[in-house]
Amino acid sequence: MPKLNIQDLELKEKKVFVRVDFNVPLKDGKVVNDLRIIASLPTIRYGLEHGAALVIASHLGRPKGKPRPEFSLAPVAVRLGEMLDRKVTFVPDCAGPETEQAVDAAVPGDILLLENLRFHPEEEANDVEFAKKLAAGMSLYVNDAFGTVHRAHASTKGITQFVEKSAAGFLLEKEIRYLDGALEAPERPFVAIMGGAKISDKIEVIENLLGKVSCLLIGGAMMFTFLKCLGKNIGKSLYEEDKISLAKRLLDEAGDKIMLPFDVVASSGIEDAAGAHIVPADAIPDGEMGLDIGPKTVVRYAEIIHSAKTIVWNGPMGVFEKDAFAAGTIYIAKALAESEAVSIVGGGESATAIAKAGVADRITHISTGGGASLALLSGRILPGVAALTDK
Repeated sequence: MPKLNIQDLELKEKKVFVRVDFNVPLKDGKVVNDLRIIASLPTIRYGLEHGAALVIASHLGRPKGKPRPEFSLAPVAVRLGEMLDRKVTFVPDCAGPETEQAVDAAVPGDILLLENLRFHPEEEANDVEFAKKLAAGMSLYVNDAFGTVHRAHASTKGITQFVEKSAAGFLLEKEIRYLDGALEAPERPFVAIMGGAKISDKIEVIENLLGKVSCLLIGGAMMFTFLKCLGKNIGKSLYEEDKISLAKRLLDEAGDKIMLPFDVVASSGIEDAAGAHIVPADAIPDGEMGLDIGPKTVVRYAEIIHSAKTIVWNGPMGVFEKDAFAAGTIYIAKALAESEAVSIVGGGESATAIAKAGVADRITHISTGGGASLALLSGRILPGVAALTDK
């Protein structure tokens, strides 16, 4: 990566603002899933070991610019302290006099965790004065929050103007290395798997990948917009009427690179598990909807996955939250795990599906940022990365 990383910084006796993604689920005032905290521990430990005082900041949930107790990072400070086996001081704001006082008092080895950045509307507005307040007392900035680098916010972009140097943490660097590597120099055959509900969510990704992949496997509800544009009978399956012509253009451009499902699991609706049965993907009965890819499709997709050397997966194959319509997604997850290819899974629902299949430890890289991984796979510039200091 042509940007500084944390190892390029002289950290001793410096106060370092570390932007992390601790947007974790809470229940009854406790963290119920700490995977995102675990992901940034190497960066935090490195900073401490090299004599820095760390001021850690994150957002949590969508408080819409106002302090809301249910979105406080106080429980995260407790969990982080337990995981590091050392004191983490929680600061009840992220900017202003009280915060500046806490930062001034920090000495090497101290860890402060600031309150939710999004309690201030200026954060998402990338307000210059707010960014300046965040940087008050800081010498250096480290971004380890891959899940937010596709957004130009005060804590991801604005703050970099007011510190000596800005660098990537280990997690951010790893994310960029895998995702960028898959796009720029993949070992071939290079296979992409795209699922999820809407083509509109993945247009840029599909367009960017078509010129790079050997094969693009389509699943999820987006398959029905493709099938509809071919004049197939999709019953009452979800599709995007306004994307029919786009789907046709993508198929024309792709030639034989795009593969659509042969069969689907259909029923009268998401709640109708008892009515689930296998039908051809292009002949779904009226009154029924496709809710998962079928067994013939799974077998063919798995064959292609097993022959690949690089695989990128983003989006489930069906309504995997419901067991009756989860088999396609689970089998694809297991095929990835069994493959010898470099396997890269986008964040969000794809990461949840991998966890549900119980194969997370056999995937090369699972991204921590759904939106950010989509933006990167689309070929877009990531503001939070662009703002870092060049090597």
